[in-house]
Amino acid sequence: MDYLTPSLQVIVAVSVLYVWTFRYHNVIKEFKQFNLPDLTRNIVGAAKIALATLLLVGLCYPELVFPAASGMAVFMGAAQYFHFSVRNKLLQRLPSFLFLIACILMALETTP
Repeated sequence: MDYLTPSLQVIVAVSVLYVWTFRYHNVIKEFKQFNLPDLTRNIVGAAKIALATLLLVGLCYPELVFPAASGMAVFMGAAQYFHFSVRNKLLQRLPSFLFLIACILMALETTP
């Protein structure tokens, strides 16, 4: 159990960074499907990249994990809402759902 939180930190952070950099074309498609403006997409992207970075920095400074994981959980919860609102298939909702659970576990494990 000692390695669960750090492992989740790396998995969530690297995945989010990968999606928002190398798979950005998919992000653009999703936000268009959700009928959200480009400004919203850019703000969400900047926030998620910042939170992912804090999760990685949290490997050395554990006090950063709770706020980073909590913030990321809010975004993953919002992603679930939007996926449901456009009736995406389970396979499209699964990554954000798993990351939501991972973020909740990290936040609970590091609650101040």
